[in-house]
Amino acid sequence: MLAYLFMAAEPAAGGASQWITFLPLVALVGAFYFFVIRPQQKQEKKKRAMLGALQTGDLINTVGGIYGRIVDINDDVVTIEVGTDKVKLTVARWAVANVDTGDKSSSK
Repeated sequence: MLAYLFMAAEPAAGGASQWITFLPLVALVGAFYFFVIRPQQKQEKKKRAMLGALQTGDLINTVGGIYGRIVDINDDVVTIEVGTDKVKLTVARWAVANVDTGDKSSSK
């Protein structure tokens, strides 16, 4: 009878050790979320806001490195003027990397 009581107590102690073993995995997933997933979501949200706020006349830089001024915006297509000859290029809206605000202090 005494051996049965000790065997019944062992799974409870084993269950506690399983939680202690599982805790580092939970901590790793939490750290991964806060250091990788959350910053990426914030960056994507900022990019969507920037693309939604594009206006005619904005100076932009495309992902291909082309600088130009927006002359026309359709749903997902942006037409820009490039260079002194005012050559017009049509690019996808997602290809706009950033908008030049003209504020030199933010570029440092």
